[in-house]
Amino acid sequence: QVQLVESGGGLVQAGGSLRLSCPASASIFMLNSMGWYRQAPRKQRELVADITSGGSTNYADSVKGRFAISRDNAKNTVYLQMNSLKPEDTAVYYCNARAWGRDFWGQGTQVTVSS
Repeated sequence: QVQLVESGGGLVQAGGSLRLSCPASASIFMLNSMGWYRQAPRKQRELVADITSGGSTNYADSVKGRFAISRDNAKNTVYLQMNSLKPEDTAVYYCNARAWGRDFWGQGTQVTVSS
């Protein structure tokens, strides 16, 4: 079992920045990948960005050049730096970890971008 607790969400004006954090209860090196997903009202959950245990990153086209995923191995924590935020980035953001053929999820953190 891997426990994930997101933090860093909030209300920000368009063009602003937020940094999400997600510490994991397991060593990052035991996980195949960690990532961030988001779900807006009446929409399906979608991948925002993820990072593999080897350090490879992947981003949704809609956030490329604006968001950056990173990790601190010593703290078993993954971050999502979000810059140039747009109203369409408004969603609940979920931290995800994949290991042992399973997906683990945090409880989510709300990000609201006002125009």
